[in-house]
Amino acid sequence: MSSTTTQSTDLFGGLSGRHRMPSTPLALDTPLVVAIHGGTYTSAYFDVPGASLMNQAAACGIPVIAPDRPGYVGSTILPPGEGTVRGQAKALTRALHDAWKQYGAGTRGIVLIGHSIGGAIACTIASEPDGLPIIGLAVSGVCMNTPAEHKPMWEQLPDIPIVEIPPEAKAQFMFGPQGSYEPDMPAISTRIAGSGAPKAELVDIVSTWSQNAPSTLAKIRMPVHYRQAELDHLWICGQQEVDSFARALDNAPRVDAAMMRSTGHCIDFHRVGRSLQLQQLAFALQCAAELPR
Repeated sequence: MSSTTTQSTDLFGGLSGRHRMPSTPLALDTPLVVAIHGGTYTSAYFDVPGASLMNQAAACGIPVIAPDRPGYVGSTILPPGEGTVRGQAKALTRALHDAWKQYGAGTRGIVLIGHSIGGAIACTIASEPDGLPIIGLAVSGVCMNTPAEHKPMWEQLPDIPIVEIPPEAKAQFMFGPQGSYEPDMPAISTRIAGSGAPKAELVDIVSTWSQNAPSTLAKIRMPVHYRQAELDHLWICGQQEVDSFARALDNAPRVDAAMMRSTGHCIDFHRVGRSLQLQQLAFALQCAAELPR
């Protein structure tokens, strides 16, 4: 099944981004995937050559839309105080009502895929969907607790709206050990999808997410697919943390939570990335097929 990615300065709801629609009629029980990128990456995170969720989705006949979150590319940065995880979730929830009207025809509902800060935002949207037909949630690169030293580190960033992280430092945070990814992937991913990030979200994720995560996860009432990297430098991680995240989802009807071995924070860019993406897309198809007709 062939299709091409379309980039747009006005994808939906005033957000820029990209989308890929199957070139043939949708099969029965097809979901609409909405992919929400993390910090310091644009929507192109999901379409980097050699690591493209959009290519994988096209092969499965699944439509995907990936907005640039507020403050990225052509999406307007939120006012001071609203660039938090909760503020971004509210802005994206409003925009997703437009997305559903524009792209949802013929699908069974929305499955959110979120990575890193985008995963925290996706969880927050799923906890208060505001009438959106969200039928599943798949997140990676987000835990419940960050190392204590990260909060002062982010707070000491320059007092400017958008912060640029040097490529060398970024690679240390985002990638696991050599051999777990192709040698050129750090440079390729940064060139194609790298971006400055709103300082507000970088500070907020290490300041309030740990406090809000338990109550947020407890309000999620749809199936959840959760994967965390074994060698993630941005979170306190380990099997105990994965289990705690899963337990917090006590109102979700189904939770598939596991750690992915030998990979760093940006799992998609590692050798196991294709496995992650196929798992997420299979989960999305299952969510659509489980709905009563």
